[in-house]
Amino acid sequence: MVTTKIIEPAQGAYTYPLLIKSLLLSGKRYAPDQEIVYADKLRYSYQTLNARIKRLANTLTNAGVKPGDTVALLDWDSHRYLECFFAVPMIGAVLHTVNIRLSADQVLYTMNHAEDDLVLVHDDFLPLIEQIQDQLTTVKGYIQLSDDDAPTSRLPVLGEYECLLADAEPDFDFPDFDENSVATLFYTTGTTGDPKGVYFTHRQLVLHTLNAVGTLGVYQGAPLLRSDDVYMPITPMFHVHAWGVPYVATLMGIKQVYPGRYEPNSLVRLYREEKVSFSHCVPTILQMLLGCDEATRTDFSGWKMLLGGSALTHGLASQATERGMSIHAGYGMSETCPLLCVTHLSDVELEQPAQAQVAARIKTGVTIPMVDLRIVDANGNEAPQDGEALGEIVVRAPWLTQGYLKQPEQGAQLWENGWMHTGDIASIDAMGVVEIKDRIKDVIKTGGEWISSLELESLISEHPAVVAVAVVGIPDAQWGERPVALVVCPSGGVTSEMLVTHLHQYVESGRINKWAIPREIRFVADIPKTSVGKINKKLIREQELSQ
Repeated sequence: MVTTKIIEPAQGAYTYPLLIKSLLLSGKRYAPDQEIVYADKLRYSYQTLNARIKRLANTLTNAGVKPGDTVALLDWDSHRYLECFFAVPMIGAVLHTVNIRLSADQVLYTMNHAEDDLVLVHDDFLPLIEQIQDQLTTVKGYIQLSDDDAPTSRLPVLGEYECLLADAEPDFDFPDFDENSVATLFYTTGTTGDPKGVYFTHRQLVLHTLNAVGTLGVYQGAPLLRSDDVYMPITPMFHVHAWGVPYVATLMGIKQVYPGRYEPNSLVRLYREEKVSFSHCVPTILQMLLGCDEATRTDFSGWKMLLGGSALTHGLASQATERGMSIHAGYGMSETCPLLCVTHLSDVELEQPAQAQVAARIKTGVTIPMVDLRIVDANGNEAPQDGEALGEIVVRAPWLTQGYLKQPEQGAQLWENGWMHTGDIASIDAMGVVEIKDRIKDVIKTGGEWISSLELESLISEHPAVVAVAVVGIPDAQWGERPVALVVCPSGGVTSEMLVTHLHQYVESGRINKWAIPREIRFVADIPKTSVGKINKKLIREQELSQ
């Protein structure tokens, strides 16, 4: 341990803890009348947002919630979700954002594992909670969230959200406490075992927010979110706090639009009517937006879109760019809060035509400030940053989860040798641009050679008839593994032979080897996805092996 000089603070000096409540100070100061919008149902000002957060804090404490308790939330993306992002952790409790797309058994597991005390549940999810109510071991009460007239429930409901807030006192003195107190909790699903609880502290969320403000706003190569933007998330708020952007937007005091349940046509209408300028989503959602009916009569010029969660193919990025969107790639994991890398274009690249920028925009991006990101070989040795050498991404940053809730063995595996292991294989070039080649578990090994499933997907996507594609490795007695491609071509008229011919051009240019071309190409109506919209390669492999 290095010995450093520490000077005792003056008597009466205030040691400012990094608590979520501090993120609320500036929004109403800079833009008190700016709007928070919930779909086509409600809109109010930042002044009202702050008042409602205080009313919610009183509602929760009146319901018996104490510091250290856990409050579960099941809702669509809404103003209520935003209010809970603040009020629950600001009273010292933990907000458990329940993944509403999990199975009933998985929801039950996560709620019991989190030891939820109070549950806030939207009317649409009452049947789910009623189904598992008798098996919830720690829940003491429920608050009902209704957009219309509240239906009757057999749950022991304490009241309806809006009615309870209306009756609550409008003032609340939010206390100071240790900035390392846990603020939020959610569960991530892996390829095996039960979902794992990922948690973040007040300190981590504040630091991530402050860093994201700078990363998304100050760089000319990535001007994504500034004071005159209008923000609408298209990444569920139950998943990594909608990538942490609601905290960023609230600190900045910008207009926020929460769409409720995701439906492509309604999302495009909200974009158009509310003049949304910045959103973020996974590539599968972007494909749905571009393919919906409303998109045919909508100009997407000026919509800045941050893509993450899974690889962005060249074909999809080109399609979005042609429609006027400004596409940026981002990288992170549930465990990283999540921001680690973002597209950062050079002045030379920014001067190129939009379509010429696509290749640079779909790369993983440049590591953001305060993140120490490296690629290492199987022995933990750092690989050179020459754009060619491959290694697993390992990372350190102030906002990374310190483990998994009640699962110390898995946490120790995540943090082997003091670095968080991502499971992603990547290269880093001399300019610091990270390019993920594949997940360790998704790299295809055939005949002793490694094939990137992500690169194959991107190349196949460049065929004009291809709307979506997934490539997985299937065990093969002769070659070890062989690539199989699932392709969505709704317009028809495309054969496997045509796609093989399409890929041969990349063999001739030296981009891929001839044995990388899938011998099996299946045309499907849709590609299986996870609960957060990523391509579900585990399920695809299982389905292929069962055939």
